[in-house]
Amino acid sequence: MTENNENQPYVLSELKNHVLWLSMNRPKQRNPLSSTMLRALHEHIYEANNNDDVRVIVITGEGGVFSAGHDLKEMSGRKENCEPDNAKRVKTVLDDCTKLMMSLTKSPKAIIACVQGTASAAGCQLVSMCDLAITQDQAEFCAPGVNIGTFCTTPLVGIGRNMHRKHAMEIALTGDMFCAEDAMRFGLVNKVVKIEDLKEETEKLANKIAQKSAVGIHSGKLAFYQQIEESIENAYTSASHAMLQAMLSDECEEGVSSFFEKRAPQWQGL
Repeated sequence: MTENNENQPYVLSELKNHVLWLSMNRPKQRNPLSSTMLRALHEHIYEANNNDDVRVIVITGEGGVFSAGHDLKEMSGRKENCEPDNAKRVKTVLDDCTKLMMSLTKSPKAIIACVQGTASAAGCQLVSMCDLAITQDQAEFCAPGVNIGTFCTTPLVGIGRNMHRKHAMEIALTGDMFCAEDAMRFGLVNKVVKIEDLKEETEKLANKIAQKSAVGIHSGKLAFYQQIEESIENAYTSASHAMLQAMLSDECEEGVSSFFEKRAPQWQGL
């Protein structure tokens, strides 16, 4: 593959056993979350949301880096362009990033980050916004904005909702690299495995989820992300409403019937 050939897709996709694999495809550039990459990922997520054959989405990267975050050349304000144009350009990237990140939590599909290498800044943010994450044991994680005179403010939106705020601030205030075991201890990832086992372990998890009720996962995921941002009293109200609707659904009736009849459930959409 010729890395500089813009005819190459920014994101590679493969659908297998109801699991859609999306792989960021700019390895020599360390898979930056440029505006083009962000829009390509968002387009794939949007298409998958409307495809009943997709039940789980896995996001990974080609090469040794998951994602180095935003393209600094695209984000830097020190350009020959006039200052208003610089601000507009940077804001467009940030808006595109927000659009992608929110699409992950709003997607009706379960989304897994398969972290095959370093996840930095917005790349770390991408990991944090997926529902689940598995990483290889040599991968590292960081929010290094402080090292270049800025701060990883937007990455901390997702990162800070995954871990205790003191861990999140440690990552952001030091700009240091943290190992995979620290990332799991902090709550950023679910599991650390050897690199040779990463794809197999991710497939195992994705295939397990793909066999569950797509209807149940859709309603349950949306309810979870809604209630987690509410006060505990409001959270119980909204969660109870979602639970009531789920328990009265045809999908639940099938699940309960299959349990008592000791057979595999026949979920909608399969």
